[in-house]
Amino acid sequence: MTATEPALELRAVRASYDRIEALHGVSLAVPPASVFALLGPNGAGKTTTLKVASGRLRPVEGCVHVAGVHVNGARPAAMAKAGICSIPERRGIFPNLTVDENLRMMLFRGVPFREVQERSYARFPRLGERSNQMAGSLSGGEQQMLALSRALTTDPAVLLLDEISMGLAPLIVAELYDIVAQLAASGLAILLVEQFARTALAVADYAAVINGGRIQHVGEPADIADVLSESYLGVAS
Repeated sequence: MTATEPALELRAVRASYDRIEALHGVSLAVPPASVFALLGPNGAGKTTTLKVASGRLRPVEGCVHVAGVHVNGARPAAMAKAGICSIPERRGIFPNLTVDENLRMMLFRGVPFREVQERSYARFPRLGERSNQMAGSLSGGEQQMLALSRALTTDPAVLLLDEISMGLAPLIVAELYDIVAQLAASGLAILLVEQFARTALAVADYAAVINGGRIQHVGEPADIADVLSESYLGVAS
């Protein structure tokens, strides 16, 4: 991948649920080692865009590229091998397994479990303190930390995040977004969906506003902030 080639790119993507078109020519590019925030009201097409990017929804028209490689039609497992990892809105952890067992479920490529534990618990010490606790009994913030840890065990190139702030206290949200910024600084490309714009713009390198399945604005956070309004996006500090 060249320095200027996006880690993830959607080109003029159209996507539908049955006969109802949800995305009408969406284009965006996520550079390596950056946070790209996709903002918009409920029903704007944010989650559908993530589904297309992760391979869970095949576009009707348009192209999806990962590191310059055309991946239209690839199944989620193939997308994961290509370096795409997605954390869905409901976190996707196994509530009836312990923290350790959740991490062990993500092992592949011969990585020793001890190494996965050390990396995960160095990043999230609270999880280390709860390694034998059932994931379903963790707080919402701890569950989100576990979801992030599980995702990072796959050593992804692109991380897709869907509303990681949902239902969490502001201090926990700030902590999670600090980690998002650190991950991007370490080289990871991150496409995140977030209803609360200020939260996302505080760590984003680039952002776009989507509404009605169409991208309306793209730019750096300062540019996007100028076109947002509290009544439009439900902006929260």
